[in-house]
Amino acid sequence: MSRTNTRPLTLRDVSEASGVSEMTVSRVLRNRSDVSEATRAKVLKAAKQLGYVPNKIAGALASQRVNLIAVIIPSLSNMVFPEVMTGISKVLEETDLQPVVGVTDYLPEKEEKVLYEMLSWRPSGVIIAGLEHSDASRAMLRAAGIPVVEIMDVDGDPVDATVGISHRRAGKEMGQAILKAGYKRIGFMGTKMPLDHRARKRFEGLTQALAKGGIEVADQEFYSGGSALAKGREMTAAMMERTPDLDFLYYSNDMIGAGGLLYLIEKGYDIPTQIGLAGFNGVELLQGLPMQLATMDACRQEIGRKAAEIVVARTENPDIDIADRIELTPTISYGDTLSKA
Repeated sequence: MSRTNTRPLTLRDVSEASGVSEMTVSRVLRNRSDVSEATRAKVLKAAKQLGYVPNKIAGALASQRVNLIAVIIPSLSNMVFPEVMTGISKVLEETDLQPVVGVTDYLPEKEEKVLYEMLSWRPSGVIIAGLEHSDASRAMLRAAGIPVVEIMDVDGDPVDATVGISHRRAGKEMGQAILKAGYKRIGFMGTKMPLDHRARKRFEGLTQALAKGGIEVADQEFYSGGSALAKGREMTAAMMERTPDLDFLYYSNDMIGAGGLLYLIEKGYDIPTQIGLAGFNGVELLQGLPMQLATMDACRQEIGRKAAEIVVARTENPDIDIADRIELTPTISYGDTLSKA
């Protein structure tokens, strides 16, 4: 069995395959304009047939940057972040910049490690989820000397630029909708808390809105594991056994909310008259449930798109005058599980 040649291809290989000088090959691969279209086509065809990939690290030694955008997110299993990545990718695919992803699992110490490793490659920009970071991470972001965009949240003090929604306002608006519909005995279930700062802020907004209506959260449960249908069923069953007179359940995300909805349907609850439910994120995959869960869209793709646009604009022109705080406005979808007043 023949082995793959492990010798890396060089400009000389492309030069010999295309019949032009190494200098010309270099000019073509650096997209210089002083090469004829015929020669450019010949070089690119030869490079493609050989499978040649330019050494960007060598080319970056002069500029001290590579055409990579570090994208640091807490999870890939959470359905929120793949949609954010879609928004980022749609913008970057029109440029020479490429996203490279690091996952932190909501752990500050892991975020520090991921950020350190990514910055050591001298990326052209950073897109990072959340506004809460360790002192070490904030110091690295400030000292990076590149565009930094914190995403998903605007309730806090960004290092550079931020694009997201106000999670406190989202929780407050849901609380106001719950009160307006006449619900009075409210239960709350959340995952990844307190490490999920955005879920915590929504809970704070909810409790503030309810307090203005003279109502306190009657029961609450927090879970540190993943957002799953099974966990939603389990938490809902335990809460309803513990506090059977609840008439509304608010979940920190749609996935556990969907699990709760399936449990309540199975047990024969009259939804939304006997009990109402709402989640958060507007996950489209859940539209096939027997009932449509009330939720609030987190503007995920738009957040990714606008964050990438900021990075691209600042990479092309560091002095450009561009908004460094963009707050998007999510809307409530009442679905079948939240009564409209």
